[in-house]
Amino acid sequence: MNTNPVQSIPFDVTIHTELPSYSALQGVGGACYYDNCGVQGIVIYRKSIDEFVAFDRQSPASQTKCAYPLMIDSKNMLQLKDSCTGAKFSLYDGSIVSGSNFGLRQYQTTWNGSNLLRVYN
Repeated sequence: MNTNPVQSIPFDVTIHTELPSYSALQGVGGACYYDNCGVQGIVIYRKSIDEFVAFDRQSPASQTKCAYPLMIDSKNMLQLKDSCTGAKFSLYDGSIVSGSNFGLRQYQTTWNGSNLLRVYN
């Protein structure tokens, strides 16, 4: 049985995309970090006008918790990189690009169609 090694920590947050910290989410293809939930914070990506995805920034490739959360790869903005192991993951769907046996832990999202994004598990 393949169980994602990233712990599932319950949370429920609402993000106001009009705030400067989250303005990248106003356009398709935008991404931002939110540090107050999940194991090492979350990363949120806007896939389309009304579809968002959110993933934990804790890498499932690390045997122990890496001191650094996953970061958007500066060489490929659609990938997240684990600076401890070199593993890479798709920001689009959380799948493995290289270096891991598990994809990213994904969280649920609900968009109100205007300016509020709910992320929860």
